[in-house]
Amino acid sequence: MFGHTNEPIALSRDVKAIIIPAGEELTLREGTTGFITQSLGGSFTVYVEGNLFRIAGADADALGKEPVPPPEVPDNASDADIEAVIWSQLKTCYDPEIPVDIVELGLIYRCQIETLGNGQRSVTVDMTLTAPGCGMGDVLVQDAREKIAVIPTVSDVDVRLVFDPPWNQGMMSDEARLQTGLM
Repeated sequence: MFGHTNEPIALSRDVKAIIIPAGEELTLREGTTGFITQSLGGSFTVYVEGNLFRIAGADADALGKEPVPPPEVPDNASDADIEAVIWSQLKTCYDPEIPVDIVELGLIYRCQIETLGNGQRSVTVDMTLTAPGCGMGDVLVQDAREKIAVIPTVSDVDVRLVFDPPWNQGMMSDEARLQTGLM
């Protein structure tokens, strides 16, 4: 399921939004009407007056929706437990124009966890983009960073944007190629 809808909305309050694909932030005003075109991974793509905007899941209430609750981890979680939750969280990060998560797109190159002495963890992720000039790159990096940072015991997150090796369609999972019609 793509999470595509054409659900009409009227904003219940002013909300920060990012124009797609430019990646610039602006404020959509209370009462603005439009349509939710995609709701995946807790964020929303909204069509308003001929433009697409990304609205973060934390602002779901402005659309009359419930925000996604943060992930839970078992007590005394191992690094393997935390890594599984990190990958699960990264699978909730979507390019607003492509209804496939960044893991299935093959954009995550590395996930490293360092255990700190105080029961906390530091996480480093290397990721790329489908195109180096993508205006949504900083937005996707920030989305990945925020979704990892809410994981219990993670105190430091560094998401690095890298372009070596360059991304190509062969890095996509079979499922992603099937969803995008590239198979």
